[in-house]
Amino acid sequence: MKEEIKKVLVEEVRPMLSMHGGDIELIDVTDEGVVKVRLKGGCAGCPAAQMTLVGIVESTIKSKFPQVKKVEAV
Repeated sequence: MKEEIKKVLVEEVRPMLSMHGGDIELIDVTDEGVVKVRLKGGCAGCPAAQMTLVGIVESTIKSKFPQVKKVEAV
């Protein structure tokens, strides 16, 4: 599942983030269904990063992988 999630991040999420100078890196997918990502570029430290994480990243991943429980920034 990790490679499939990585593909979604690269093909669907990254283009949205790059419009605002941001990027994302997949760190891990746990057995408990937690996806760990690192927000980079303009997204790192941005006040709206948590909204981006939940509103864009988590919703996109959960729509394709219902077994994912949550997405965390590390």
